[in-house]
Amino acid sequence: MTRTTAPAPRALMLAAWRDYDEDACTLPGMSLGELDLTGPPEEYAARLWELGVRRVRIAEEIDLTDVADPEAAAHAVRRLCLIRDLTARAVLVQWRLRLPAEPGDGWRELSHLQPPRTLTGPVDEAAALSQWRNEHYLCKCLWREGPGFVQIRDRRWGNLRRFTADEPDYRKAISQLSYGAPLSAVPEAVAADFLEERLISRTGPLLWWLPYRVNRWIQEAMAI
Repeated sequence: MTRTTAPAPRALMLAAWRDYDEDACTLPGMSLGELDLTGPPEEYAARLWELGVRRVRIAEEIDLTDVADPEAAAHAVRRLCLIRDLTARAVLVQWRLRLPAEPGDGWRELSHLQPPRTLTGPVDEAAALSQWRNEHYLCKCLWREGPGFVQIRDRRWGNLRRFTADEPDYRKAISQLSYGAPLSAVPEAVAADFLEERLISRTGPLLWWLPYRVNRWIQEAMAI
């Protein structure tokens, strides 16, 4: 019998500070230095928040043109999910993104996340990045769970798109895809529905859940 071991996940490094303001971050005691995140990815954002982190910088560019390799795809998804979870907590995230050079507005799929510092790939990169920054706000694409149902509210394309899922397969799939999973992990019909509505994203061989479960309301919850 031959034993095989899955490769260890690549280190997820980021710089962290205790304040949003860039000038305030230069004061003594505001920097937490470089942090190496380990353990379950679903715990990353909560751990950073508890440390007092309010601003982070991910130095390594997230390159979605090079995710055919499962390890590269998993590394990209971990970082994107972290940005999603930190956006939900209104933590300022500095990051860089490279997308495939395709026509259209594919960047909008990620436009509920904190805008990146640089965006490479769209035909008009400067215009796409400017629009992302100008139109971004908290709660742009979120989900919340009620008794026996999940509701998603999506404003990434300007108008409000609202979805309610009360079927157990859909609610289970959200949990399975929250931090990335292969297509085979969820029923094909469920994945197809989520892909059609662009509520999940395909990164190499992995699918991952796009909306965030908001932690910081910008106004009364009933207004959202």
